[in-house]
Amino acid sequence: MLRNHPLTDDDSIDAPSLILNILWLPFGGAISALGWFFAALIMVVTIIGIPWAGAAFDNGVYTLWPFGAKAVDRERLYGEGIGTGPLGFIGNIIWFVLAGWWLALGHLIAAIVLAVTIIGIPFAWAHLKLAGFALWPIGRSIVRHDIDRRVYF
Repeated sequence: MLRNHPLTDDDSIDAPSLILNILWLPFGGAISALGWFFAALIMVVTIIGIPWAGAAFDNGVYTLWPFGAKAVDRERLYGEGIGTGPLGFIGNIIWFVLAGWWLALGHLIAAIVLAVTIIGIPFAWAHLKLAGFALWPIGRSIVRHDIDRRVYF
């Protein structure tokens, strides 16, 4: 979670996103986010998992507040860093093999189940966004959905 995340700016979220986020929390969002935060804590405690703890924490923040936010390449926003170069690529490969594919599969299954009802379609869409981020999180940041309009390339 960096300076452009919706949780850091009170006036950055529109009313529909706020309503969907509030509905998201009691219907599984808060529990899922707590699971990600717990996973990040376990990764820090094991010491060897420290490089991936930040990705797990970012996943938790994104899971906590998915509407009105999106994942973008950190290099586009802040330039090249440790997670955007070759080390980030290697970290993502390890993440994908050990955790990413089954976490994304869980989000995909949840999306399919939620998409059965009309009311569940926005939440299914959120799970699809979370599945994409769970596959390849290192070198990406969570930002407001309109951030591309304000970033100059």
